[in-house]
Amino acid sequence: VVRYIFERYVAGVGSSLIARELNERGLKTIRGNNWSSSAVMGIVGHEKYKGDLLLGKTFTVDPISKRRLENLGEEDRFYIKDHHEPIVSEEIFDKAQSIRGKRNISRFTPTTGRREKFSRQYSLSCMVDCGYCGYHLSRRCWHSGTKYRKVIWQCSNAIKYGKKSCKNSRGITEQVIEKAFVESYRLMSDGNRGVVDEFLNRTEEALKKDDHYEKIAEATKEEARLREKRKKLLDGYMEGTVQKDIYEEADFELMQKLSAVDARLRYLRQETEGKGELKDRINEFRRFLDKNVELEEFDRGVFESIVERVIVGGYDDDGNVDPYKITFVYKTGFKDNIGDAKKKYTVKNRNRVKEKNLCTDLDNDMMNLCSKHTDDARGDLRPAGQGVLI
Repeated sequence: VVRYIFERYVAGVGSSLIARELNERGLKTIRGNNWSSSAVMGIVGHEKYKGDLLLGKTFTVDPISKRRLENLGEEDRFYIKDHHEPIVSEEIFDKAQSIRGKRNISRFTPTTGRREKFSRQYSLSCMVDCGYCGYHLSRRCWHSGTKYRKVIWQCSNAIKYGKKSCKNSRGITEQVIEKAFVESYRLMSDGNRGVVDEFLNRTEEALKKDDHYEKIAEATKEEARLREKRKKLLDGYMEGTVQKDIYEEADFELMQKLSAVDARLRYLRQETEGKGELKDRINEFRRFLDKNVELEEFDRGVFESIVERVIVGGYDDDGNVDPYKITFVYKTGFKDNIGDAKKKYTVKNRNRVKEKNLCTDLDNDMMNLCSKHTDDARGDLRPAGQGVLI
């Protein structure tokens, strides 16, 4: 039950829906009660399910009445890692806490007043952005209850504030986005696998040449040296060998240098963490492609495993507005652009030409990887506006 709760929560399902699913299955809590939203969240937020233990969450106020209160810093707390065998992995637990944190953020940010909502009820929820204003696309149902019913994704900025707030955006059917992904995945894993592998190889080589660890070591030594100088300066002031005005001036200068070094260390560590995450994503991406998973239709599991986000809307090569341009941003940083996706993947257009090559319109680094690429190849290998890799 615990694993089921974490798996559903990480997949984007809310606590109320998880509780309802458990109750419909006839499952009870440890005390024999029906599941509720708070009971589900009590499991999601408890560190014991990943094998850790936190002692001192509460403390006794009065030993006679034995009244206990939540420990908010009044007493010491002790955190023990790997205390017992976990039920869920640390990776899943941390991912659940990340989702939980996003959902607990204030609904309105202090800068723009833009509503921030994190929900993964649908496969495209919180993954599709407008290419013009950057807002999320919202899922809407047109002609509900009729034979003309269809699911549309529209820019939430245009929905809330009117078309004038994002005049170039257009609604796009869910089916078009899903079909575009199936085609993008097929081309990436089959026809252009060599280009993708070369892109990943170059990214890995760039990461290997990174000298962030050396810079962190140097900055750490500099920080220790400055702290030691401050300590000696303070000792001299306390012993009376350093005058007060000299001490204050020198200490202020050392504090400024320390602040600069600390800021540089934070930046380098964040960069290193990001590069480490990218390495993991590249390895995971390679393993996934090596499985040779074939897609005949849209699969949410495959989509969420390799896609970071989707951008709908943009401009074509001539600078013209293309509201149905779809860009798939994969988790490795690899991008696949498909122009005028509505025309290509709408059901009525059954005789569309399938792309056989994505070698035109590549960026400078990718051009020399394609043996068929020439300067005047545009339009020869593929109809204008077809999917491109950048």
